[in-house]
Amino acid sequence: MNKLIYVETSIPSFYTETRQETEIQIRRKWTREWWHLPHIGQDLVTSFAVQEELSRIPDPERRESALQLIQPLEQFIYSFEVDEVVEVYLAHKLMPREGFGDAAHLALASLNHCDILVTWNCRHLANANKTDHIRRVNALLGLETPLLVTPLELLEKDDESET
Repeated sequence: MNKLIYVETSIPSFYTETRQETEIQIRRKWTREWWHLPHIGQDLVTSFAVQEELSRIPDPERRESALQLIQPLEQFIYSFEVDEVVEVYLAHKLMPREGFGDAAHLALASLNHCDILVTWNCRHLANANKTDHIRRVNALLGLETPLLVTPLELLEKDDESET
């Protein structure tokens, strides 16, 4: 069975980023490198929540590019069950209320049994200091927690696989 990889909003956002700051350009480079890897044994998925967030990008050309990037991916639907899980996350202070979108992405990936959630959000999602708390809350809900990683982590190669 293929691994399910949930693509969170920051991935197409950084892929289409045009700002010239060094850190931004490096993340864009790593995002594009990961995106263009062959994803053998992996299914990239996203959600309507990602589409909704990308539709708010002010630059029309960049917005269209980001939306086109995710267009071929299966999109999970936001449901009442997602709302319930988000409320539990917020009640357990996994994310602040203004991090509602982050909670929605985690809920969508968890409820849909994703193996990995790929993101550049290192504050609320791909944050080693939060991982145990996220796992405990998901365990209370009977949910598995996807691996929460950045594209850079998915670019890392296992030394043993190269020999």
